Amino acid sequence: MLFNSLEFLIFFPTVVLLYFLLPYRFRWVLLLVASYVFYMFWRAEYALLLLLSTLIDYGCGLGMNRYPDEEKQKRKPWLYLSLFSNLSLLFTFKYYNFFNTAAHDLAQLLGLSYAAPAFALLLPMGISFYTFQTMSYSIDVYYGRIKAEKHLGIFALFVTFFPQLVAGPIERAENLLSQLREKHSFDYGRIVSGLQLMAWGLFKKVLIADRLALMVNQVYNNPTDYAGIPLLLATFFFAFQIYCDFSGYTDIAIGSAQVMGFRLMDNFKRPYFARSISDFWSRWHISLSTWFRDYLYIPMGGNRVVRWRWYYNLLFTFLVSGLWHGANWTFIVWGALHGFYLVFAQITRQPRSRLALTLGLDKRPMLYGVWQVGTTFALVCLAWIFFRANTIGEAWYIVTHLFSGLPQGLAAIIANTGAARARLLYLGQPMPEFYLALLLIAFMEAVHFVQRKRQIRPLLAALPPALRWAVYALYLFVFIFFGQFSANQFIYFQF
Repeated sequence: MLFNSLEFLIFFPTVVLLYFLLPYRFRWVLLLVASYVFYMFWRAEYALLLLLSTLIDYGCGLGMNRYPDEEKQKRKPWLYLSLFSNLSLLFTFKYYNFFNTAAHDLAQLLGLSYAAPAFALLLPMGISFYTFQTMSYSIDVYYGRIKAEKHLGIFALFVTFFPQLVAGPIERAENLLSQLREKHSFDYGRIVSGLQLMAWGLFKKVLIADRLALMVNQVYNNPTDYAGIPLLLATFFFAFQIYCDFSGYTDIAIGSAQVMGFRLMDNFKRPYFARSISDFWSRWHISLSTWFRDYLYIPMGGNRVVRWRWYYNLLFTFLVSGLWHGANWTFIVWGALHGFYLVFAQITRQPRSRLALTLGLDKRPMLYGVWQVGTTFALVCLAWIFFRANTIGEAWYIVTHLFSGLPQGLAAIIANTGAARARLLYLGQPMPEFYLALLLIAFMEAVHFVQRKRQIRPLLAALPPALRWAVYALYLFVFIFFGQFSANQFIYFQF
């Protein structure tokens, strides 16, 4: 079920109404049933994978719980069973065909025969998210950070909680499990705040992301038909498309959970205001970046090792992160690029600091900040090319043709020839759609700029009722008349 669908518009208020009407002791049952219904709207049979993952990790948690911290070694078989089961599911449905094809290509290159069959499997929605959530639970139980959950229903709800089931945030058991036992009362202020966040998420998805998708798809699905300006514009637009799409989902997830009284972790913090790549990753998909930090990077030694090993840890972590995003070489290159950025930043830290002092940038902090934000955004956009491109070859074409034919393209636009302008500047969309997209991006970034110091929702709450409702009416007008209502799937739904 999509958040931007008519089904969810009926489903969510119904669940919320029943949630607050039901006695406290039955609420977990309602949420568990609702979560399975939510998931089964996509493919009912794939709910069996959810159930299988739930039962295995529940049993492994209880198995580890039998041994005290002093006998942690005896918990290892249960931990390995949990990790093996989840990774096997992930590998079978997401990565088998990718590695099978790679092995076949390598065998051909070496002149060897290779005849392993491919599987015609549909990637289960949200499998990368819920497997990582349950693996973190098992790892935390193993290390004694939390106690295993003994209530099967509560644990099943932790795995399947519908607001964040298919695209996160990837919640930690220490945060969400305890909340599933809390009694949440009807709180008007909290509910209004949650609905406002959901509305903001829908704004980003329906008005911005889905509008930008029309222009991005036009270019990235036919990249060799373009060069220069349209490639630059489509890449710029994709940066905001994926942000609005994914953070829009996150806002709806966090807001819908808040309506019912649950607190999910923040997943985005104005990432395109980041001043470095490391700063970017402290703001982008925070639940995933902290997952890899806590369960892969730090256990490998993090930065508490010799320098070459530290660089290896960074590169390896981001390679795995790229592979997590998809079974395609494009995602691996995207991850490798971000790993390279971070390693290069460490290697050049002192020379860059000396250069900044020499240029006097330390005395012009605003100018220096703009330079850092602009440089970081450019590097992120360069990596997004590989994330969005269909193949490595197409990505390489885009990278090598970003600045091709710029004088001719600019001349055609300045000459105001209709066909050239529509193709090179508007990317196949009517002129008003192009400028409306730019206006909406500018508005969103202006909101983000204000939110550096003050949150918008408390500001709305402080407005006089008449003015506040005027803002709601304006939002509704813009949403209805300018929204893209094609119920496009969220980009991360099948990651």
